[in-house]
Amino acid sequence: MSTDIETRRAALRERYLRPTGERPASTARGLHHTALVSSDVERTVAFYQDVLGFPLTELIDNRDYPGSSHFFHDIGNGNLLAFFDFPGLDLGPYAEVLGGLHHVAISVDPARWDELVARLTDAGVEHEVHSGVSVYFRDPDGARIELISDPLGEMYGHQVL
Repeated sequence: MSTDIETRRAALRERYLRPTGERPASTARGLHHTALVSSDVERTVAFYQDVLGFPLTELIDNRDYPGSSHFFHDIGNGNLLAFFDFPGLDLGPYAEVLGGLHHVAISVDPARWDELVARLTDAGVEHEVHSGVSVYFRDPDGARIELISDPLGEMYGHQVL
């Protein structure tokens, strides 16, 4: 690791990171939903509900684009993963771009993590396991997803909340 990079991180921590007791409360209540784009509603629903076990909770009209659907999957703890489809727009494939999505990390119970990795294997979904607690894969439209068995607010033994 570059000394310059670590020096820069240290400077940013010094300037912005405050101890837990000194941080102001967030102005947000939580993440209502993260919205991704789907090229095929049924394929997306089948993947997230049947392979990953995230139940579909609603499927409604997208008020911003006629003929488009807006649908939601329960990812636990009152959180939703949402999707839009945009029929007729001929959108290109998923791409990581500056300001874009790198991945969505979803916390799962450690007791279910192995089962979910096995489901990915059984469904023929390419995936990579890291550190024994994270599995990375791409959804049907190429979005990178991580299932992590660390508790919410923790990452690889470090408190992040």
